[in-house]
Amino acid sequence: MATLKLSGLRKSFGEVEMLHGIDLEVNDGEFLVFVGPSGCGKSTLLRCIAGLEEITAGELYIGDTLVNDVPPAERGIAMVFQSYALYPHMSVAENMAFGLRLAGYSKQEMKDAVQRAAQTLQIEHLLDRKPKALSGGQRQRVAIGRAIVRKPGVFLFDEPLSNLDAALRVQMRVELSRLHRELRTTMVYVTHDQVEAMTLANRIVVVNAGRIEQVGAPLDLYHRPVNKFVAGFIGSPKMNFLDATLGDASHVVLKDGSVVPVSPSTDAARTAAVGKPVTLGIRPEHIHADRTPGEGAVKATVQLAEHLGDTTYLHLLVPGAPEPITVRTAPDNPLNTGDTAWLHLPRERCFVFDEQGQTLP
Repeated sequence: MATLKLSGLRKSFGEVEMLHGIDLEVNDGEFLVFVGPSGCGKSTLLRCIAGLEEITAGELYIGDTLVNDVPPAERGIAMVFQSYALYPHMSVAENMAFGLRLAGYSKQEMKDAVQRAAQTLQIEHLLDRKPKALSGGQRQRVAIGRAIVRKPGVFLFDEPLSNLDAALRVQMRVELSRLHRELRTTMVYVTHDQVEAMTLANRIVVVNAGRIEQVGAPLDLYHRPVNKFVAGFIGSPKMNFLDATLGDASHVVLKDGSVVPVSPSTDAARTAAVGKPVTLGIRPEHIHADRTPGEGAVKATVQLAEHLGDTTYLHLLVPGAPEPITVRTAPDNPLNTGDTAWLHLPRERCFVFDEQGQTLP
């Protein structure tokens, strides 16, 4: 196992800077997930750690060793890619042992290492098969097994589940979580899927436009996002946003004049924003929608009701919302497409963001 430390790490491609001074420490044995939209730089950051991209500036330590100029093969890391990259003419066992053979291991050492990894991944019965005889999930296990046999200090995963169907992704998330508990090895994982991030990570790093927006435990990011970007990226379905004006430190006024109470604050930033445009944020699961108006309720029109059996999603048109908002409600909610709904927004669940998108305390 090993720690990672990134200090002022920058990466440029010509005149285009992709990473803008990344500072981050990864603890020994931690499962850390980089998450962010496509093109934000998270895979570039992972490739810099692996040594597949040259670092433009800054320092990268694995353990206590500065590895900026250390070749990938000597960094004590193993990487699992989005594509399985298995040799089609080799058996599963041969694919898993390939790196060990290049490193000069004996046949018995390779056999023992492959057998241990196969047992961990529960693929002992597949060792004699060729990749074409495997399912997508089995091929991904083989790719992970090829990394395990090297006993790296750090595992790097670059969107390893994106080629799998939805049901198999859920199964493989469970398998990866179990694998981390058993191996107790430092793992750094890249994904654009925040559900993967929430279910796998000890800590999540939210990346946007080559910068780190926030680092924290999954529930910390869910309950205490530092800005509108993090609030909108973490959570499924995503947080709803409504344009508003801060009436005072304890309520906002929507575009249609609706007054929505929010948790009161005496913070100077909240007080200074009184009378200015703000954004009200609230998650779909925290809104109560019914036919009954009440104090602080917001009038809306149901654009679409999605009945999924265990839950119902209501997509509603609300004045002041830049797009339809989503409400997750009980499956027996009587509201349907075309109905008028009244939305009750619990003040303790409301977030207020300033004009720069920062969370107001």
